[in-house]
Amino acid sequence: MKYRATITGHGPEAFEFLSKALDLNFVIIFNEDAPEELAELSILHTKGDLLAAPVAGDIMKLGKNIYTITAVGTEVEHTLSTLGHCTLAFGGAKEAYRPGCMMLDGPVLTKDAVPVGETIEIY
Repeated sequence: MKYRATITGHGPEAFEFLSKALDLNFVIIFNEDAPEELAELSILHTKGDLLAAPVAGDIMKLGKNIYTITAVGTEVEHTLSTLGHCTLAFGGAKEAYRPGCMMLDGPVLTKDAVPVGETIEIY
């Protein structure tokens, strides 16, 4: 296991970026002590220890869903280890959209798939 944290909440706008109408398909994760303006946009979780850098080919469990990591931005290791922060983009792109972005391939994410008490894991 490279990373594990427990989901503790959802900001009121955490799922607004999963929108086909806006051509967006991502969520943001942050430690539960994120500043209020960032917490409003995020799936919040306990602090986890990043034991090894995530790489393409790793598996991410996000709540009830399982994803294959297809690309990792250059800042993900730093922001995930220090802030529990990462943008998780869906669709399986082979290159990260932004330095703090991790690309995932797997099922469509819904709020029901990431309830409080579920985990975020990378292995």
